[in-house]
Amino acid sequence: MSEAYERERQNNARLDQLSAKVSALRGVTIDIYDSARAHEVIESSSETFSSMKTQLKGSASRLGRMAASGNKVAVFKLAGIVIAVVILLYYIWKLAMFMF
Repeated sequence: MSEAYERERQNNARLDQLSAKVSALRGVTIDIYDSARAHEVIESSSETFSSMKTQLKGSASRLGRMAASGNKVAVFKLAGIVIAVVILLYYIWKLAMFMF
């Protein structure tokens, strides 16, 4: 009887060890998944900003050509856009400073 009890105790100890290892493995798996998801978000953001940069560059070159043509209305539009962007950035900066 004592031998069976000892084996049962050893089995329980091994089962506890195995359970701890499975829990650790589950934690590592979840960390890997979270890291991969974060990397995917970073990649997506990088692609979005790259696309935005290309579009902004194209718009700026079109506006520059329009202003170079000597059209006064185009020059006023360009000046208005620049002023609006500066004001918008100023308000965003003030908002960010207010939040922190």
